[in-house]
Amino acid sequence: MALIFDYADTLTSRSVSLIFVKGLILSGGAGTRLRPITHTSAKQLVPIANKPILFYGIEGLVEAGITDIGIVVGETGDEVRQAVGDGSRWGAEITYLSQDKPLGLAHCVLIAQDFLGVDDFVMYLGDNMLEQDLTELVDRFIVDRAASSLDCRVLLKKVANPSSFGVAVVNADGVVTDLVEKPENPPSDLALVGVYFFSSVIHDAVASIKPSPRGELEITDAIAWLSGQGLVVDHDMLDGWWIDTGKKDPLLECNRLVLGTIETQTDVSTTVDESSLIAGAVQIGARCTITNSVITGPVVIGENVVIDNCQIGPYVSLGDNCVLSDAVLDDSVLLKNCLINGGGRVTSSLLGRSSSVSGTSSSGTSSLMLGDDSIVELH
Repeated sequence: MALIFDYADTLTSRSVSLIFVKGLILSGGAGTRLRPITHTSAKQLVPIANKPILFYGIEGLVEAGITDIGIVVGETGDEVRQAVGDGSRWGAEITYLSQDKPLGLAHCVLIAQDFLGVDDFVMYLGDNMLEQDLTELVDRFIVDRAASSLDCRVLLKKVANPSSFGVAVVNADGVVTDLVEKPENPPSDLALVGVYFFSSVIHDAVASIKPSPRGELEITDAIAWLSGQGLVVDHDMLDGWWIDTGKKDPLLECNRLVLGTIETQTDVSTTVDESSLIAGAVQIGARCTITNSVITGPVVIGENVVIDNCQIGPYVSLGDNCVLSDAVLDDSVLLKNCLINGGGRVTSSLLGRSSSVSGTSSSGTSSLMLGDDSIVELH
């Protein structure tokens, strides 16, 4: 669908369409850094505050006016299709694009060429989480595309550890002159965030580059090809936080940040007895039962959750149908159907679907990362 904009207007006016923009979300990859969770589930469907990470990206594009969205899927494609559907719940139209093997970000563009056609597009890494709304970023790209010869824009963020990221070198005019992937001696502290804005000329670039030593078509090589052809590659700076949720600790950090924005809400069908205390921002879904427990927000609780004689929070997300008794739990994400039964403190944990934890650790505190259907008895 077209994003409506008149480049002669201000950024707050979106009235006359000159440029069509599509969305391309990358939701493939093996998710090895989140194993064992990703042995049985797509990494992009792991929830943050009880919402799959991928859904935040779809919502961000739709809010920016982009409703024609392609999603590149890999071996977990069936699960992604089932979770996302046709996009109608967001007012979007979703097209699925299969990538048999994770052969690089530029390869994703290559297999999406028929879907993208001659339209400009935003490429978004599906396991990224951004605080900043995409709308202003998309609007600026459209205005600048209409007013200049811009063909690519990368989104950058200053970081303290640039050697852990792809980094960009930017000249005084804001033009990107070099991109380096995880350099030992970083030439700048400007990390590539994982949101890219392209014109259709990127298809020439991905068709012209060769696989890197690791056997992948690198998007950094494709962007370097654009620069080498004398085409304009510039940048925009990201405001607010940005997290790659591909590991447990960053995922839990992201959960804390998102939970910090919620407001209190309790479904009318939920029962909280008089001996329980709920403090701070807590969202509780339908048909939950909470007895003799203290819930300290921010906390999000799904539907049909049973909590008895527990201390929960802060910074906890509980999926649907979880059952907790005699538990102390904080700074954790539990997917649906989890069971915790026992004393001791469970903290900084990520529990896959239908996991079961019982007993008490000898240290009194446990930090766990469990795949689906795990059974753990603490001693």
